Amino acid sequence: MALTAYADASVLVPLFIEDPFEERALRFVELHRPAILLSDFAAAEFASAVARRVRMREIGRDAARMAFSSFDAWARFRGPRLQTTTAEVAAADGFLRRLDLNLRTPDALNIAIAQRHGAALATFDSRMAEAARALGVEVAAA
Repeated sequence: MALTAYADASVLVPLFIEDPFEERALRFVELHRPAILLSDFAAAEFASAVARRVRMREIGRDAARMAFSSFDAWARFRGPRLQTTTAEVAAADGFLRRLDLNLRTPDALNIAIAQRHGAALATFDSRMAEAARALGVEVAAA
């Protein structure tokens, strides 16, 4: 059964560059065949993660360019990118002000986007997944 999932960078990056989570990401996509929603924010987070790998000399510039090209081609088939809204930023701000949740700003924003679109959150970040569940957001078995 297909699932609608909003994937964060921890799931997106291993689909396009060598990564310790590569097998897990590919297995998630193969097993669930999710309809993956992609936001402008997740695309920027993907680019940031790939660029960081170049700066850390974990991958070369050619590999990064190939990852960007592959990601862009893949993203074109996902449908239109979700535009991050001020309402999602406000929701993320509210999540961050809850002192019982251990969230960083990008995590809170990803949760808010998934919540607004009624999608399950696909992440390999266990802390983020725990916070999402506490906020009533379904977490995909990624």
